[in-house]
Amino acid sequence: MQTQRIALVLAVLAGLAAAPLVYSTAAVAADAAVTQPKEGWYKALVDFDFMRQNVSIPPKKGVMIIDSRPAARQYDPGHIPGAINIPDSQFDKLVDKLPADKATLLLFYCGGLECMLSHNSAFKAEKLGYTNIKVYPAGSPDWKAKGAQVSVSAAYIKKLIDDKATYVLIDARPKRVADKGMIPTAINISDTEFDKQVDKLPADKATPLIYYCGGLECVLSDNSAAKAKKLGYTNVLTYPPGYPEWEKLHGAPVAAGAAAGAAASPAAGSAALVPGKEKGSVTVDSFEAVWKANPGSVMLVDVRDPKEVASGMIKGSVNIPMNELEKKIASLPTDKPVVFVCGTGARSGEAYDTVKLLGGKVQASFIDADIKFNADGSYSMTAKK
Repeated sequence: MQTQRIALVLAVLAGLAAAPLVYSTAAVAADAAVTQPKEGWYKALVDFDFMRQNVSIPPKKGVMIIDSRPAARQYDPGHIPGAINIPDSQFDKLVDKLPADKATLLLFYCGGLECMLSHNSAFKAEKLGYTNIKVYPAGSPDWKAKGAQVSVSAAYIKKLIDDKATYVLIDARPKRVADKGMIPTAINISDTEFDKQVDKLPADKATPLIYYCGGLECVLSDNSAAKAKKLGYTNVLTYPPGYPEWEKLHGAPVAAGAAAGAAASPAAGSAALVPGKEKGSVTVDSFEAVWKANPGSVMLVDVRDPKEVASGMIKGSVNIPMNELEKKIASLPTDKPVVFVCGTGARSGEAYDTVKLLGGKVQASFIDADIKFNADGSYSMTAKK
């Protein structure tokens, strides 16, 4: 009898041990069914995790994400951030949108597992000589279902404006920049001032919120969108190309605030830094002359986020993220000029304003330019017109 009981217990334990194994095998098989090529599919497939690693604002270098769906009904109201739109039906007409470097990683996607548009386009790109092509077969439905950030186009925002729809469009740039001009109907909640201005957000957490800032190199709208989600807003979108694209498409609206003041005089001991058009700014030419001749004569402070500077910052500069500047003003020198930089001049201008308000004798200025930062510490600056 004792032997029979032991045998029965062992049998039950063996059954319990086997159950998870059977489930695990089934789960793996189910996942494989999603990722293995079906008839007509492109051969190289990727999943959500691979996409998430390659989706970034600023866009990841050497990567292009391509939405193969039609524009107005599908791409415009919701796409993966940073993706360009090349509808498969117009592929041949829009090949000039593809990168010149045929080794660029091209990531195609469309409307899910039953959608063939991305696969069709991938084959066409391969015929053009591109050598690093992959398809995200689960596409837009999977991206949204997993709670990843979704972006909209300028055309979609224009439609919302024309239709007088219910939404809140939010400019996440510093006030001094937004005051020069915003997209019509937008309100300004600077990302740095987000916590102080949450009362500007709607009470209804289901209201669509659309954040934008200074273009694809600007992370402020992404930062603010993440903060809004943490507050419980359930329909948070971004418009990554932001104000620069809108201005190019529709022209600049009347400035929201007063015109900027006259350029500041050069700070003591910084005669070579020539005032720029914006109050507190210095010209690109004068900065580069000083930086080349005697970089130790100024302190160059990069106020971008750690994520941004990780891919490159000017050699010799220091990083103090804008959201930490107020706490670290006391660490800034007062015996030589402090010049702030960022990617577009927006946050560097905000840094200047903050220091002038709270920084006492700090000789602050900023560079109002579009700046490209390279991994080797080099850079290029283009002054704002």
